[in-house]
Order: sequence, then structure tokens, then C-alpha cells
Amino acid sequence: MIITMYQVDAFSSEVFGGNPAAVCVLNEWLDDVVLQNIAAENNLAETAFIIKSGSGYDLRWFTPAVEIDLCGHATLASAYVIFKFLEPELKYVAFQTMSGELEVTIDSEQKLSMDFPARAPQQIEITDLHEQAFGLKPLEVWQSRDLLVLFESEAQIVQLQPNLEKISEIKDSFAVIATAKGDEVDFVSRFFAPNAGIPEDPVTGSAHCTLVPFWADKLNKQVLNAKQLSKRGGELFCENKGDRVAMSGYASLFMKGEIYL
Repeated sequence: MIITMYQVDAFSSEVFGGNPAAVCVLNEWLDDVVLQNIAAENNLAETAFIIKSGSGYDLRWFTPAVEIDLCGHATLASAYVIFKFLEPELKYVAFQTMSGELEVTIDSEQKLSMDFPARAPQQIEITDLHEQAFGLKPLEVWQSRDLLVLFESEAQIVQLQPNLEKISEIKDSFAVIATAKGDEVDFVSRFFAPNAGIPEDPVTGSAHCTLVPFWADKLNKQVLNAKQLSKRGGELFCENKGDRVAMSGYASLFMKGEIYL
């Protein structure tokens, strides 16, 4: 069996930026063990698997360690592959996923826009573990699928040296988001998911399902510009839509290859 695979840098208009994702085009679903082995072999934050289904596509996401329920950058990368290579006549695609239907459109400037579910967080008490995880006491801590940890400044987010062992001890959270108000954008963030095999994710669309409603409320504005301050970095154009979140960005093809099974 030969599987065509694309590696795409999502949330970047140039290669070597944003967040790399693998996109594997399948004709039928393979055993979950095989899908997980492919993701582990790729050793990227996410490997997406897509299958044509009716007028849209079925989509699943795997980290090197586990299958996850929602991933933004690999959805953006999957849509990019469809618009660029599989069905270039399309301007819209719908994916069926574990998180319901996700829609992606592309405009004349090749900007991709995603419609995702909002995951507004609830404030919780700060604990010693939260402070130990970052060596710095946060201003606030909020809980959604991920734990959102608010700090005072963008400089603090840049300088954070998280203790990944302590982060892995935080229960009831897929990952931890560190965030602060931005200096030149509305807000900045970093994302850590050691229990999913991702020490730090370069650019995380799913985290913005929580960040966007959080900062829309904090800043009293619905259209937001965000940056994720990883080493590679990435920029997102966001809009709060109540129970949905719109996220836009660019993508660039780094590699196309074949997997032999």
C-alpha cells in the first residue's frame, strides 16, 4: 500500500514558520494502531488523516502518542492540501470530525478561514502546582479542555521556562496554555502538552477555541489578532462568534512524499 503524504507549515505564509503538520490521504480507514504508528514515525505535533466522504471529508488527528479530539493547525493543513492539490476548484470544504463539522474556506489571497467550536473557560483557584509548573505565580487560572494560565506581560510569556514534569502532573487538562496581553497584538500565548507527546506546540489552533472567548471578554472586542510565541511562531486572525470561533491564517507546502506499508 502507498499513501500520499504532504507536510504543510500551517499558520505561516513561508516554509520553516508556523506549525508543521502531516496530511495523509487515505481511500479507507486503516487500523488505529497503524494510524498511530504513522504519526509516531512522522514525529510531528500532528498527523492528519483525511478520506473523501460525499461532498466533504472525514478527518482524524494523531499526535505521536494519542489521537485527539480537535486540532486547528492540522485542519488548516488538510484544507490547504485539498484546495491546492486534490480539488483546486473548491473554495469551501467541510470536515466531519470528533468535534462535529468543521468548515474551512479560502479567499482570493489564499488565506484560509476555519470555523471551530468555542470552548470558553471557567476560572479556578491558583494552586502551588500551577506556580511550580512555571516558576512564576500566575495572575489567574482558568479551565476548559486545556488549562489557561494568565500572566502579566508578553515579556513573561517569552521568558517562561516551564517545568514539563510539573505540567504533566496537572490533572483534568489535555494541555496548558500560558497567555498574556500582547504588546503589538491583542494577545500572545504558548502551549505545552507533554502528556500528549508535545513538549511545546509551535502554533495551536485548538487552544484559540479557549483563548478567543477569554480575550474577547477581557478586552471587550470580538475581532482579535494573536501570536503564538514559540521558537517558530505563528500569527492568527480570530473572531469571537459566541458558540463558535473563526480563525484564519496561511499555509505553505514543505514536502510531498509517499508512505509504503
